[in-house]
Amino acid sequence: MTPDPSPPARNAAHRATVPLTKTSEEPREPAEPSLPEHDAPPPNLTAGEDGGRHRMHRPWSARRLPAAVVASFVLVAAGAALVDVVAVRAGRPAAAWRRRLADELATRPVDDVWMLTGAAVAAAVGLWLIVLALTPGLRHWLPMRSPAPGLRASLDRDGAADLLRDAAMQVPGVGKAHIRVRRHHVKARADVRFRDLQQVKDDLTAVLDEERDRLALASPPRTGIRVRRHTD
Repeated sequence: MTPDPSPPARNAAHRATVPLTKTSEEPREPAEPSLPEHDAPPPNLTAGEDGGRHRMHRPWSARRLPAAVVASFVLVAAGAALVDVVAVRAGRPAAAWRRRLADELATRPVDDVWMLTGAAVAAAVGLWLIVLALTPGLRHWLPMRSPAPGLRASLDRDGAADLLRDAAMQVPGVGKAHIRVRRHHVKARADVRFRDLQQVKDDLTAVLDEERDRLALASPPRTGIRVRRHTD
C-alpha cells in the first residue's frame, strides 16, 4: 500500500509561503518631533555693517550743466578758430576778430586792467571747475546708513523736514512748527499755544531726537529748538 502524496505537497507549499525574515513585533517608539528651524534674523537696515563702522558718503552729481557749458564754449571757440585757420590756408585773409585779438595780446602790457580782469576771470572759472571735480555735489541729499557697503541710500532734506514737522505737531501745546534741515544741524521753531514753554521744549527735543534717529542718517545732525508763546 503506497502512501498518499498529497500531505507532503501541502507541507511543501506551506513551507514555501513562510517568509524568510520575520519582522519584529515590538512596537516602535514614535519619532521625536523635530524642532522648527528658526529663521535668520533680518538685517538691521538702520545700522551699517559691523555696527555702522563703514562711512557713507553723498552720491556724486553728474554735473551735466557745467559740463554742457564748458563743452559748448570749447566747441564754439575751437570751431571758430578752425574755420579761420582753414580759410587762411585756402588763401583768404584772417578774420578781423583774430587779427584784433593777436594785436591786443601783443601790444597790451601785463599789468593792464583788461589783462588782469581776464586773468582773474579765467582763474575763477578754473577754480570753480576744480571744486566741481573734487566735490560730490547733491548737497540737498543726506546719506543714510546701510547694512552693506555696496548699498547706498539718501534722503531729501525737504522730506526729512516734513517728517520732523509732523512729529513736532504731535507734541501737546505746539500750534505751529517750522523745521529746517541742514547737513550738520536741524533748526526747529515752534509756537506754543498752551502749557509751559520749558516743558514743551523738553518734549519737543525728545520727540525730534527720536524721529531723527528713525531717519537712519549716516551723520545725524544736531537739533536746535526755539519755542515762543503764540500770540494772536
